[in-house]
Amino acid sequence: MALFGLGKKKDETKSSCCCGGTCTPETMEKAEEKKNSMGVKILGGGCAKCNQLEAATVEALTELGMDTTIEHIKEWGEIASYGVMTTPALVIDGKIVSFGKVLKKEEVIKILKEVRG
Repeated sequence: MALFGLGKKKDETKSSCCCGGTCTPETMEKAEEKKNSMGVKILGGGCAKCNQLEAATVEALTELGMDTTIEHIKEWGEIASYGVMTTPALVIDGKIVSFGKVLKKEEVIKILKEVRG
């Protein structure tokens, strides 16, 4: 007897990806390529903290004489594909270097020097 659904078999097929199972091998491949690409990325929905991190990063890149092009990734599925659950996050050349806090310009400069030599 199956009271309250106990004893019933449920479909336990769950997707291990962040999109809830709607991705294809092609979209997974594109996401991995984009994730590992060179450049500077800010991960976050576009809140004030994300924008502050982006501004500090632009200032740091400018001071170091580096390309100031930054990609701001706002889609939560794509952010989750990086394994980041707390934003804002900073990704430099495919490596997550900070998440969950707003860095100051000086902190970003230090990180850029460490990552890019």
